[in-house]
Amino acid sequence: MLEVQTKAKRQIEILGLAIANTGGLKDADFAVLFSRDIPTIKRDMQELRSLGIPIHSEKKKGLCLDGRVDSKLIRELVLQYIGICNSTSGFDKATALLVKKQKQQALSIVVTLQRCIDSNTIAVVDYRKDDREVERGRELHPLIIFSSEGYWRVLAVNDGRIKQYLLDKILDVRGSPRHFKKVPQEQIDEMFRYSFRSWVGAEKHNIKIHLSSLWAGRLKPRQMMETQVITENEDGSIVFEATVNSLPEVASWAVSRGSGVTVLEPAELREMVLRLAKGALANYENPAGHR
Repeated sequence: MLEVQTKAKRQIEILGLAIANTGGLKDADFAVLFSRDIPTIKRDMQELRSLGIPIHSEKKKGLCLDGRVDSKLIRELVLQYIGICNSTSGFDKATALLVKKQKQQALSIVVTLQRCIDSNTIAVVDYRKDDREVERGRELHPLIIFSSEGYWRVLAVNDGRIKQYLLDKILDVRGSPRHFKKVPQEQIDEMFRYSFRSWVGAEKHNIKIHLSSLWAGRLKPRQMMETQVITENEDGSIVFEATVNSLPEVASWAVSRGSGVTVLEPAELREMVLRLAKGALANYENPAGHR
């Protein structure tokens, strides 16, 4: 497994360096760089070409591309590369938390869910809810396992609604002999496209938020989501616009930032923020109730 990861990591790095290559690096240079022989580097290039990547070696240019790589493939390679690097460095908070809580059961949960995803098979899970109540025998149509906000999650359909479940709250999962209709990958990608932080769903809401110069300085360097548009004002503040799939999550984010973050649109989001802010303030205006 480690050898396969090392090979994949090397091939992705060869592609990345070839894209950035302005110094005419040759096969021999890459062989030295990766401590491999030239035939190995040539085989790596051949395997990259089999993926539809137009990578070649020219006498004057060295390793280079004679065309553009499909953006979807680039995205897959970036995700694969980050995953490999995080795995080899041991820096993976979501995995560490999952294994710490579930021990060896963590592997069983991930494998069983992924096999259900691959075969479009209904998964039956025992799930611990926030109130510590355990719901047994919940039937899920699992779509994808992903990491967000420091936790591994599974996006699934339950009772006709798309929801997400934390893997560290799944006590047990069993595959069933029943199948569900496969959800097109394009539809899943669309859900993630409009995800603000960790919620992934099918709703769409256009939001507009004004951020003070202080928050603007923190937000501008970051790409929070694909759909965002930032308009800069003369006073250094910005207006953040995006299409999201969860207003409650955006409201929680806005309230947690405090002063300097003002929701402009939609009115429904403004009302959510006001309710949350008033609720938080009430905790301090009436502290006796918490003694």
